[in-house]
Formats: sequence, C-alpha cells, structure tokens
Amino acid sequence: MFSPSRSRQSTLWALTLLFVALCFQLAPAQTEDPTDGETDPVKLFERGQNAHAKGDLPRALALYEGALKLRPEFPEAEYQRGVALVALDRSPEAEKAFARAIDLKKNWVLPISALGNVLVRSARDKDAEPLLRRAMQLGAKDSVTLDSLSTVRARAGDKDEALALARTATDDDNASASAWAWRGAMERATGNKEAALTSLNRALQIQPNYVVAVKERAELRLDAADYAPAIEDLKSALSVKPGDKEISLRLAHAYELANKPDEARRIYESIGYEGDGQDKSQNGGAINVAGTAEDIAAANNDDPKVAQPALERLLVANPKNAKLFARLGEVTRRSDPQKSGESYGRANQIDPANPTYAIGYAAALVQLRRFAVAETILRRVIATAPNEYTAHANLALALFELKRYSEALPEYEWAAATKPEIAATYFFIAAAHDNLGEYQQALDAYEKFLSRADPTNNKLDIEKVNLRLPRLRDQISRGQGTKRKKP
Repeated sequence: MFSPSRSRQSTLWALTLLFVALCFQLAPAQTEDPTDGETDPVKLFERGQNAHAKGDLPRALALYEGALKLRPEFPEAEYQRGVALVALDRSPEAEKAFARAIDLKKNWVLPISALGNVLVRSARDKDAEPLLRRAMQLGAKDSVTLDSLSTVRARAGDKDEALALARTATDDDNASASAWAWRGAMERATGNKEAALTSLNRALQIQPNYVVAVKERAELRLDAADYAPAIEDLKSALSVKPGDKEISLRLAHAYELANKPDEARRIYESIGYEGDGQDKSQNGGAINVAGTAEDIAAANNDDPKVAQPALERLLVANPKNAKLFARLGEVTRRSDPQKSGESYGRANQIDPANPTYAIGYAAALVQLRRFAVAETILRRVIATAPNEYTAHANLALALFELKRYSEALPEYEWAAATKPEIAATYFFIAAAHDNLGEYQQALDAYEKFLSRADPTNNKLDIEKVNLRLPRLRDQISRGQGTKRKKP
C-alpha cells in the first residue's frame, strides 16, 4: 500500500536531479563574458567591429561597452556603441553615446552627423539642424546627413532648400534608393511631377522592391488620376508588406477613385475595416452609409443642430465608420470642443493613415487648451505630410500659447509664405517678435498686418496694434530690444 508513495517520491527526486542538471547546463550561458577576460580595450573594440560587421549587434554592443569600461575616454568605441544602439532601436541611449563621443572629440564629424540624424528621426528639428549644418561645415557630404537636413527644412516649409539638399544627396554615383526616393518626394511637393517620376524610377532601378519609392510613385500617379498604374504600385507594395493597413487603405481608396467599389470592399474586408464602399478621401464629400435616407440627408446638412443628432444615430449602426466620426467632430467644433476632440480622436484611431482626422483632433485639443498634447500630434502629421497648412497653423498657435515664441515663429512664417493673404498670421508673427524683444521685426510685421487686415473681421486686433505702435516706435528710437538670433 506504500508503493504509490515511493513511486511518487522517486519521480520527484528524478525531476529534482533533472532540474539541477539543467541549471548547471544553463549557468555558463547566463554568465558568459563576451570579453573572454581581455584587458586590452583596443582589441575589444576591434572584436566589437568584427561582430558588428557580421550583424551580431548585441555581442558588438557588449564588446564596445567592455572596451569603454577599460578606457572610458575612447571616442571611437563610444561612437560605434551609438551606431549599434540605433540599429537596436534604442535611440535615447544612442543620443547619449553620440553626445559623449562629441565631448571627447569635439570636431569629429561622424558622431555630430549621427546625433543630428537621430534627433531628426524623433522630430526634434530645432536641436538637430545646428548639428547637421556643423557636420556639413566639417565636410559631411553623405546622403543621410543631407537628407536629414532636407527633412528639417521641408518641415519648416523651406521647399527650395529642402529640394536643393535632396538633389545634392543624389550627386554621388553611389546614391542609395532612399536618397532618390526622398528627392522624388521633394520634387513632387514642389510640383515638378515629371522630375519626381524620374527620381522615383531611379530609386526603383537601384532597389526594385523599395516600398517607400513604390508608395510615393503611387501617390504621384493618383494625383494625376492615372489610377491603373497607381493600383499596380500599391499592389506591389502590399506584396512586400502583406497586411500593411496603411497600404491597404490607400489601395482601397485607389480602387474607389477608379470606380471599382467591389475591389475596394474586398480590401476593406481583408483588414477587418468596415468600409462602406464609398470614397474615403481626405477631401470630405457627402457621407453615404447604412441608415435611413432622412438621417443621411440630415448628416450632410449645413446646420449643426440638424446634422449632429442624425450623425449620432448613424454611428449607432456604423460604429467603425471614421468618416462619420470626423463629420461629427466637424459639426461640433464650435459648439462642443470636447465632443469634437473625442469624435476626431475616434476617427483617427479607426483610420490613422488619414492626416485630416489627426489634424481635426489636434485642433480640438488646441481649443481645449491642451497645447502640449496637440503639439505632439501635429508634429507627427507634419513629419509625414509637410504641406498640411492647417497642421502648421495649429502647431504655431499651440507653441505661441505655450509661450515658446521662437519655435512658433518658423511655423507662422511658413503659414505666411503659403497663404500670404491671411492677415491674422502677421499679427501673431508680430506678437511673437514683440514678446522676444525683437522690436524692429515686430514693427514690420504689425505694419504688414495693418495693410492686410479687414476693418470688421480684425477689428479687435487692429485696435490692439494701434495702441501698441506708439510705444513700440519709441522703444525702437531709443535703441531698445534685441536682434533676432539666427537659428
């Protein structure tokens, strides 16, 4: 009667021995020292470079760090450590590594350029631009540095310099597909569609399956209403990145534009997106969804009091329709900013590839004075859609309200260059300069505002300016104020 107990004890003892044996087998792997006791930092660094070249990034990183423990002031090891950290998607640590390398070797172009590139990737353009320009002064001519600076200038609305830098990046006979694709994107942004197509085709000659170039060429073709080849491009991109939601949504939209609703519906269903088979473009238009004819008509009514209740009823039957949520965000924008923000936020969750929804959400946040959150969203939009006027205008206002006047100015200046007829922009430019003590620039902008202002629509701001000008002119005459610092 005791045999089952003995059997159970024997089994447990055997399992215990097995567990102990496994622990002993695993112990060496857990305590493995990649340096193998090496005490020469240069040799460790060289071994790190060998591992790096073979693609063994964790081992390379461990060897670089081993070298730095032995010789803390080792800029080459610090720089290579940063490169490995970037490849491992550990950018905050990489920033510190590059900054340390720069501290150790002041005018070494590689870490200066690398730090600038990392900052651009996180949309910290204000910090990145001086580094990238310094790298170029020190002789950096690589396409990565040039394209990073081009990206910074594009986000600032300086299309001419952005394009010039992008073209310089492709002067090298060995220019990469990414350099040519970015050049094509800049040429498209400046309206030179023929040149853009040539550049994108060049990118795809170098790397036939380069998704960025394929997608950009598809957008170029959609702009030209050349739907069939655009569809083929998007299908090609989707074959490289199966199931990618953003590409799938653009392909469905292309099918809609080509009047192929069945194909569009098939794409929506394949990604679990409850599309309605109608045009989901960013340009608005009538809403056509499942619902009564009365509610659909009311949803498109110009009177928010008529449209809002109809939209809320339609959303009960269509809870995943981004366009309905965006429309609700639009009609409640003035009457209920909180509801507007929630509605645009929901649209953005459903269709994150549509910048209009993100912009609407951010605009509502600005109304709610949640400026810091709005800034984050708007910078993301501008990073992917640098020509979105509403995004720049709302970012400018958010930064202005946060009293970050020097950062707000480039956004307002971009807006003024894009739509010079809008008088209010010059009022904010002037106020920003005024708050910074840049009195002459403030005076110039106030005078531009007054020359464009409408006596009715801008009445209050005109009165403010007229009250300010005598004192401002007096301050200038007495040499007060500061000159604007160059970025």
